[in-house]
Amino acid sequence: MIIELSAVELAAQIRQKKLSAREVLEAHIAQIERVNPLVNAIVTTVFEPARADAKRADEEAARGRFRGPLHGLPIAHKDLQETKGIRTTFGSPIYDQNVPAYSTLLVERIQAAGAITIGKTNTPEFGAGSQTFNPVFGATRNPYDLSRTCGGSSGGAAVALATGMLPLADGSDTGGSLRNPAAFCGVVGLRPAPGRIPRVPSGTAWSPLSVVGPMGRTVADVALLLSAIAGPDERFPLSIQEPGAPLAAPLGRRAWKGVRIGWFRDLGGLPFERRIRETVNAQRRVFESLGCVVEEAEPDFTGADEIFKVQRALNFHNQHAAKLTEHRARIKATVIEEIERGARLTGPEIARMEFQRSRLSQRVGEFFTRFEYFILPTTQALPFPVEQPYVTEIEGVKLASYIDWMRSCYYITVTGHPAISVPAGLADGLPVGLQIVGRQQAERAVLELAHAYEQASGPRRWPKITVSGRA
Repeated sequence: MIIELSAVELAAQIRQKKLSAREVLEAHIAQIERVNPLVNAIVTTVFEPARADAKRADEEAARGRFRGPLHGLPIAHKDLQETKGIRTTFGSPIYDQNVPAYSTLLVERIQAAGAITIGKTNTPEFGAGSQTFNPVFGATRNPYDLSRTCGGSSGGAAVALATGMLPLADGSDTGGSLRNPAAFCGVVGLRPAPGRIPRVPSGTAWSPLSVVGPMGRTVADVALLLSAIAGPDERFPLSIQEPGAPLAAPLGRRAWKGVRIGWFRDLGGLPFERRIRETVNAQRRVFESLGCVVEEAEPDFTGADEIFKVQRALNFHNQHAAKLTEHRARIKATVIEEIERGARLTGPEIARMEFQRSRLSQRVGEFFTRFEYFILPTTQALPFPVEQPYVTEIEGVKLASYIDWMRSCYYITVTGHPAISVPAGLADGLPVGLQIVGRQQAERAVLELAHAYEQASGPRRWPKITVSGRA
């Protein structure tokens, strides 16, 4: 069945002319029509332009011309990405009817690589919070349990992948928005190093906090998409000066004997649901079976909470403060809270954050001189009821803010190190994610270990509605 093939397999079959771009597109459109009403993952569709683009892709293939490594693959873009000529709402009623006249660099690169845009995926309002709901489109549901959240903020993308509606998807990540929904939906999400994929345009170009990145059903699929969207751009000052193409080289060739891995304890006392701890800890044996040397050890994350919250508030203020004057009543409370916190920050508070960030970077760097990888759970909690905006308590520990349950992700964010979430199995029928963190700018090494783990950990259990369309 076409929708059960990986993106790598689909791309190969299109290139070998065993499948046409139109066949691939129509199979995914049919799946969207069957499944999307149940989960609400793809919120805007452009099927007719996509059909025209698929026809052109097949005509080009017949002449032996392929646009790039994603030739003929359907994709939908996160609704935070401006997409030329396609409704882009940012999950906000302020932009309910917004149709941009341009596309972001991310969208341009995906399309230039041959992918066919079929629509937009759901996101929380302005990407705030790891629960995908907004007043424009409503909530996106977890395909493993329709009463649960899919996480966020790239929640629509994760659900579309898990249910076979898309072979690839793009997303973005500040405090975990590529990794958290991947964990909640049993797919793969990679947060690359800042600058690996330039953010153009950007109002926070010098900030390392927010990145864009790839999602897929397999690690190889994620590597394929990363190869098409990575690479420098002169308009983005943090650009890493390396091309993306080498990242698509086949995975699975590395020997793992003696490779040292630091295994999480509790990240300085953070609460984790017992079922998550048990599920992730059970995977230690997989890495040991590969030949890795696994030792219980973790960096000292002192100051990470303050670093993230100050940087995040600054970014929200920079991006959205002007909206408060005219649109305050149409902005959700948590976004207003972040904007106003950014406005209250003082020079000494920002200076202290920068000092803390430097000290943290040095400590994490020292850790990675002894270990090549650090492994921890992607999330601290399992998918929770879709009506619940965020987690307020974990194992009896009360949480102070709406983002405190995301610290296992955002502690990694502030280090700047690349990290990937891969499926680690199910707990009570719900997916659990395992997070692999690598050295600075070592995305290829992260992908290699993630692929080795994926291959060694056995077959994955997909949600029942993946193919059948049943709830």
